[in-house]
Amino acid sequence: MFADRARIFVRSGKGGDGHVSFRREKFVPAGGPDGGDGGRGGDVIFAVDEGLNTLIDFRNTRKYRAEDGEPGGQKNCRGKDGKDIVIKVPQGTVIREAQSGKVIVDMSGDNREVVLLKGGRGGNGNQHYATSTMQAPKYAQPGQPAQELELMLELKMIADVGLVGFPNVGKSTFLSRVTNARPKIANYHFTTLNPNLGVVDLDGTNGFVIADIPGLIEGASEGVGLGHEFLRHIERTKVIIHIVDAAGTEGRDPVADIYAINKELEAYNPEIANRPQVIAANKIDAIYDRENSPVKAIREEFEPKGITVYPISAVSGEGVRELLYKVNSMLEEAGEDVKVYQPEYFPELSDAKLSDEPFTVEYDKENKEYVVEGPRIEKMLGYTNLSSEKGFQFFQNFLKENGILKKLEEMGIEDGDTVRMYGLSFDYYK
Repeated sequence: MFADRARIFVRSGKGGDGHVSFRREKFVPAGGPDGGDGGRGGDVIFAVDEGLNTLIDFRNTRKYRAEDGEPGGQKNCRGKDGKDIVIKVPQGTVIREAQSGKVIVDMSGDNREVVLLKGGRGGNGNQHYATSTMQAPKYAQPGQPAQELELMLELKMIADVGLVGFPNVGKSTFLSRVTNARPKIANYHFTTLNPNLGVVDLDGTNGFVIADIPGLIEGASEGVGLGHEFLRHIERTKVIIHIVDAAGTEGRDPVADIYAINKELEAYNPEIANRPQVIAANKIDAIYDRENSPVKAIREEFEPKGITVYPISAVSGEGVRELLYKVNSMLEEAGEDVKVYQPEYFPELSDAKLSDEPFTVEYDKENKEYVVEGPRIEKMLGYTNLSSEKGFQFFQNFLKENGILKKLEEMGIEDGDTVRMYGLSFDYYK
């Protein structure tokens, strides 16, 4: 069974409590405090495993807990640190906070291993609290509590090229011809129930990865049929090969089919619909009147729109090589960057105690700028990628939700004024 979504619960380790004890040895009847510190709780770590391509393992195990740190002991003995828990996922897994659906981390690109939840810090033993006036402290610091989250894991395959088209147009046959993939093929609708990945090796090129997406039907973007379940797998693709039954072997109009599928892509995600696309007019081996070929009508309709049409036969291989070299050149133009989803939710900032910590907004008359400071703001700046449009927009929403923008407006800030936050300066515009 193919699994591309899973809901799990994760919990980091609690920090061990500090210990209260006093040195008691022969000839030392009133020794000082010697309570040891508690151990650190284990972290929850997510790591990419190249050998995985589904989330099926999470169907059986849904709760993941790191070890708690051990309490401190006598004679200044420090408690043992709790073991981290490493959760392995396929490349391309997007980890979201389950309730809000916001992205915590996308395990793609450079994100090979990420500490999602940090374990609690161990508490100090009573030895730390001895002073000249309090030489026998009878208290120690408790360990920091564990962090816990309910997560939604969602696999979005990382492929250079996505195959789309109605059921039974020959996508699986095409994939099996051009790659090492061996999908099951038969003459009925929705043969492909799982997305298939294959690697194309072309002479003189670096090759590329193709994802065969199960056949779409009208209404797929609204959840009709199986298409909606797998559309997410073409969100990272750079080029789309739109395969159509040019021969109309099932009595369908190929031009109408292309418009119908593109309408579903537009409804699901307009960004996908705007990706570079090439049309593979398949099953030309079943066209017996080549002079009045339906391929001509497809070309007349779509090539003026900038979409190249290649007549092919996935069965005989005719025209396939030319199509693949065209796709390779389109990929070279698209560049190497993989689409990586930016973080929208930060577990460290969801702590209620942290959210209550104050912030300050002051006006620096000498430098003529507003200065905003506070521990939560400092942490947010450390977690947010301000160079990305989405990251900067998220930071703006954070300032608004926490009342910082309102405070600036109350102090009389105007468009063009400078706001400084821990070494970073921004121009304010309402």
